Amino acid sequence: MGQKILVVEDNELNLKLFCDLLRAHAYVAEPVRDGREAIATARAFVPDLIVMDIQMPHITGLELIEQIKADEELRPIPIMAVTAYAAKGDEERIRDAGAEGYVSKPISVLKFVGAVRALLDAAAARATAEAGSEDPETEEAAAPEGETAPEEIGDDDQDGDAPARDVT
Repeated sequence: MGQKILVVEDNELNLKLFCDLLRAHAYVAEPVRDGREAIATARAFVPDLIVMDIQMPHITGLELIEQIKADEELRPIPIMAVTAYAAKGDEERIRDAGAEGYVSKPISVLKFVGAVRALLDAAAARATAEAGSEDPETEEAAAPEGETAPEEIGDDDQDGDAPARDVT
């Protein structure tokens, strides 16, 4: 089974597009049409990533992001905001609320899928690093004191085929 992505979007066409794109790339997509259901669905579905529209009726995506990041259980789940807001300062405001990624509408399919992949990869790397830091023997085995492990030197994309990643 692929990685699980919760898609919170009130526009039916966008919701279908996002879910279809994700499923075409072997992700398990769970649609949520009403932002008021997002928190409960996130708890039940336990996603690896949340794709969040910002402008929704009843509750904004910004409010949902803040609620998710204030919740100890849901906080570690990365959030990618997808929004038509593209004015100066909007991305900063969305990231300040807690979103790790940002894609503006109308979306580029490649940029959307690339941003999803980058956020999931970053979350996996963070989880691996956190798991490794809990085991002191793992850190010592990686590199003797005063030395740097080879994978920490330079760019690990030796062949240059990996997309650039803008992940905070």
